[in-house]
Amino acid sequence: MQAVAGLTRRPADLTLRDSVVILRRMTDIQELNARVAEASEFSDRLMTEVGKVIVGQKNMVERLLIGLLCNGHVLIEGVPGLAKTTAVRTLAECISTAFQRIQFTPDLLPADLIGTMVYSPKDSEFFTKKGPIFTNILLADEISRAPAKVQSALLEAMQEHQVTIGDTTYPLENPFLVLATQNPIEQEGTYPLPEAQVDRFMLKLSIIYPTRREEAEIVDRMAEGNPPKVSPVATAKEILAARKVASEIYVDEKVKNYILDLVFATRNPSEAGLEDLKPLIHYGASPRATLCLTQAARAHAFLRHRGYVTPDDVKLIGLEVLRHRVLVTYEAEAEEITSDDVVRRLFDSVVVP
Repeated sequence: MQAVAGLTRRPADLTLRDSVVILRRMTDIQELNARVAEASEFSDRLMTEVGKVIVGQKNMVERLLIGLLCNGHVLIEGVPGLAKTTAVRTLAECISTAFQRIQFTPDLLPADLIGTMVYSPKDSEFFTKKGPIFTNILLADEISRAPAKVQSALLEAMQEHQVTIGDTTYPLENPFLVLATQNPIEQEGTYPLPEAQVDRFMLKLSIIYPTRREEAEIVDRMAEGNPPKVSPVATAKEILAARKVASEIYVDEKVKNYILDLVFATRNPSEAGLEDLKPLIHYGASPRATLCLTQAARAHAFLRHRGYVTPDDVKLIGLEVLRHRVLVTYEAEAEEITSDDVVRRLFDSVVVP
């Protein structure tokens, strides 16, 4: 437990006051562990229920739960056929919340997303017809295929959790989560997401192909055309209660400094002793990345029923938090070095406490 609390001094160096502080902190963490264990029990049920439909892809499902716990939106990138949409829909079906799916297309209008003012001849007045964005979990399928006006309307909902129709602003329900998908290989007829919007996504997931064994199981489950059914095993109330507990998970000063070291290394690689990365990074991560990395590390610890964050929590979730916030230079692109490569080198180089 001393390692958890970041206590590095030898017992002989500790004063009576230090000992009291240590004991109090250990007691607080033990109590928090018990609260986390109770509050996170629903996450095991969710993972099991989603696993009835989704074979493998445990990392993706877990990251979707982290988004739920942190009130953070998630961008899912992968080639067609990897069950991105199915995973989001299945997760929504396992939670007793409202769910809407919108297929983003080039002819989509903001009103198709947020709603509009409609004139009623009978009453001789306008009334608001709310759009599908008024939900708890919104699946924005192929998000990069919608034009800029739609992205702008979505941006207000993502950042402010509100929607403006006419001259009236409407708050969105809580929880509200945007889970968006995009295809990395087919760019014709797409509108690249602006960096300001990409930065609003807490996590960006890159989905890979299943293993041979997993694909064989997919064939066994799905080839007959009768996919398994799932039932709600969690409620919105449980999600909101879990968020509160997850936000209280203990983060030691050394872990906080580790997160700061990682983020600042993306901005000033030279000061971090990473001269080789300086010509590869065009823009580093913003302060929002620091907040998201801290929150995501807490949620990662929560899903493992722990009341404290370890450096491993930061490392295991860090790539998904930073990959879309570190912009590489033309030189890096010419050498076929991606932001994923840069972030991995950061984690390999920055000293772990």
